[in-house]
Amino acid sequence: MGNLTAFIDQGSEFEGKLSFKDTVRIDGTFSGEISSDNTLIVGESGQIHATIRSVCVVISGFVEGDINASDQIVLHKTAVVNGNLEAPAISMEQGAQLNGTVRMGSGSSSNSFKSGQSGSGGDKNASETAATK
Repeated sequence: MGNLTAFIDQGSEFEGKLSFKDTVRIDGTFSGEISSDNTLIVGESGQIHATIRSVCVVISGFVEGDINASDQIVLHKTAVVNGNLEAPAISMEQGAQLNGTVRMGSGSSSNSFKSGQSGSGGDKNASETAATK
């Protein structure tokens, strides 16, 4: 993870296209498209309504939209994601909520998994699947 170069604080609202080369943390609200050459961090108070393309995405807040990472996606226990995830590596803490599909690994199309579960129980959920792939 690179040095934090931008920070959208709680209470801030932005809309449009966000592109960056280093690490950005969003604790406010953003709507639109996000593309990054490094790491996007969505803090617990972050509210994102966007398509995200980045190297690494770390989520503790709310994201509505598809997420594509070339390295990894991390969902912390407070994360709520309504959208599809695609990355070589995906980790999900117990309690994180994911409503969408998951594609992992170099042959990601063969590892598709539909989820409507949270990481807090039930049958084979996204947390267990992501951790065992």
